[in-house]
Amino acid sequence: MKTATLFRSALIGAILTLPVHTQANAANMITTGLTSQPIGHYQFCKSNPRECRQRSRSSRPMKLTKVAWQKMIEINHSVNQAIEPRTDMEIFGVEEYWAYPESVGDCEDYVLLKRQMLMEAGFKPADLLITVVRQPDGSGHAVLTVRTDLGDYILDNMRNKVLLWRDTEYTYLKRQSTRHSGRWKSIEHGQPTSVGSIRK
Repeated sequence: MKTATLFRSALIGAILTLPVHTQANAANMITTGLTSQPIGHYQFCKSNPRECRQRSRSSRPMKLTKVAWQKMIEINHSVNQAIEPRTDMEIFGVEEYWAYPESVGDCEDYVLLKRQMLMEAGFKPADLLITVVRQPDGSGHAVLTVRTDLGDYILDNMRNKVLLWRDTEYTYLKRQSTRHSGRWKSIEHGQPTSVGSIRK
């Protein structure tokens, strides 16, 4: 009971306090040219074509309000709690398969569900970008980048805390294009190499 109370207090505190807008955390990721689409996303697009035809003309990130910050924290936490981590091999019997999870899922499945829920809450697709990273141990991983005027924030199934991308331990490789949800771009502050199987 005491642990749950402390967690609720911490969550409320995080919700009520927006990130401080400083030069250090105001920067957004810098992307370069088009790069290869992850095979899992390619197959997901074949099954869900509407998800990969979203286009945007505006390149300006969303304004981060208290309401938006609260929604980001709530959805990140709720999905992390609702979905049990399992590999694609355990769930589907294949190395890579992207799908909306119901009770279990791999890292990219968490991302897909969080992205869908944030869009339903009014966030624009151009500000919700599936992102491929490399973990310190060299393994691949997927997170959701939320683009804001205070910087790019990461929703991750590895943690409930929403962090600025530069405050994570990852090397950022590539992410969805802001202008076309079916295309991917390399990230300048990372090595844009292809990642094999993305793990939870």
